[in-house]
Amino acid sequence: MSGRTARRRVTMAEVARAAGVSVMTVSYAYGRPGRVSDEARARVREAAERLGYPGPHPGARSLRRGRTGNLGVVLGEHLTYAFDDPQATRFLSGVAQVCADHGMALTLVPVTGASSDVDRVTEAAVDAFVVWTTADDDPVIDAIVATGLPAVIHGGPLREGLSFVAADDRAAATAVGREVFAGARRPGVLSFPLDRGRISQIAFGTQGSPEAAPDGASPGVDPDASTFRVTRQRLRGYRDAWASTGGDWSQVLVAVCSTNSAHEAEALAAELLTGPYACDAIAAMSDELALGALRTAARLGLSVPGDLTLSGWDDSDAATPAGLTTIAQSLRDQGAHCARTALGHPAGTDVSWHLISRASTRRP
Repeated sequence: MSGRTARRRVTMAEVARAAGVSVMTVSYAYGRPGRVSDEARARVREAAERLGYPGPHPGARSLRRGRTGNLGVVLGEHLTYAFDDPQATRFLSGVAQVCADHGMALTLVPVTGASSDVDRVTEAAVDAFVVWTTADDDPVIDAIVATGLPAVIHGGPLREGLSFVAADDRAAATAVGREVFAGARRPGVLSFPLDRGRISQIAFGTQGSPEAAPDGASPGVDPDASTFRVTRQRLRGYRDAWASTGGDWSQVLVAVCSTNSAHEAEALAAELLTGPYACDAIAAMSDELALGALRTAARLGLSVPGDLTLSGWDDSDAATPAGLTTIAQSLRDQGAHCARTALGHPAGTDVSWHLISRASTRRP
């Protein structure tokens, strides 16, 4: 045991006696300084400094005010995702701007799939939640509803009583799919995870052609079975696009990534671009995945768009120099809209998208 004795916390009442004022005056000096004269506030500060009083405990102050001054952002990813993923960073910058405008702090609440996720959300000291897209069956959604706090979900899932913000993923996927699949004979998709299991896999569409699939390929990918709304809608859109060319979903080879990682996409793209069903067109659900595929194509000596057409999503900073066809939308604006709505300051936002056609889909 240490020979040092823990220092006793000075109370507000002691500061009030030393300053010759009421306890309420001390409280106002910290919490509502406009209601205290300059002289009284100076006496309180002098007494507090002399006694070593650090100010009211933040938790107690929050309970008295009935609010914490924090907006919680629930990430369906590990905490590092907020800093590593360019799309998540854009979204969070919009949320952070609104927090700054309204004098709020920002609390990141990561969700990892562990049983502690619900407790982490339930115990978060926040006034409202913004949820970065997660699965339909994620128990944290029910935990958020149970808190009774305002909440806004971005991307999905849809939940009665909670606000929702997202662009039309299916329509956008149909548009970019038509662009990348035009003239293709062997289409492929680099997909986000299908469910909370986040299993990496390669499969043809439902009832696909197993004799042409890579070794170890899964039986099939049914867009309607995905529990991530964003993944589900984009797969549906790609299916619609291929069908518009006269193709069947069973002809589309889908590589499911466990994360939005260019490194993982490189490895899966190698499976898509080699073997008896070497894809000649790949629609990727993000620019990160597309850039990974682009690096693999270069390593295999494939020309883009001669041997392979390729598309991404989100129009990241790297998309333009890479000549990548992509879907553009403002995740920063969507993040700001989510935050304003959660804090009770709703305002219209532009959740539109548009197709940007670049060199990666312009076949000679």
